[in-house]
Amino acid sequence: MDELPGALGTSASLALRLGQAVFSSASLIFMCLDVDFYSYTSFCYLVIVMGLAIPWSLTLLVVDAYSVFIRCLPRQPRIILVIILGDLVLSFLLLAAASSTASVTDLLHDAGRSYCSANLCGRYQMSAAMAFLCWSLSFASSLFNLWLLPSL
Repeated sequence: MDELPGALGTSASLALRLGQAVFSSASLIFMCLDVDFYSYTSFCYLVIVMGLAIPWSLTLLVVDAYSVFIRCLPRQPRIILVIILGDLVLSFLLLAAASSTASVTDLLHDAGRSYCSANLCGRYQMSAAMAFLCWSLSFASSLFNLWLLPSL
């Protein structure tokens, strides 16, 4: 069977997982630089989802690194199915968190300086942008693995 780029155990999947871990960590860092993020539910939701995304991405990053460097591919349908479902659920959670954070940031920015200073809103916007990038990589990874599933 030919190796599908981006599927579990490939170097493209390793790059996708590394990107997910970097962008989710960056989103969490930009959000947590300010102590007032807990005043808004959508910001707390983003922090919780990023707290789920980082261990998921790092765990699968280790699996991909092991598969790439040792050349032992985990091609069992149940394992692939669990990874696909985990990626899909996490990608929808990431999309919801990124969208809600972006919309609340936009509302705070439009409300004026009393709610959100320019520096603070800029950090919230960067956090939302990093969350969207993490979502796109997570969704791409789940689609690549979904494409692999019928061939097993």
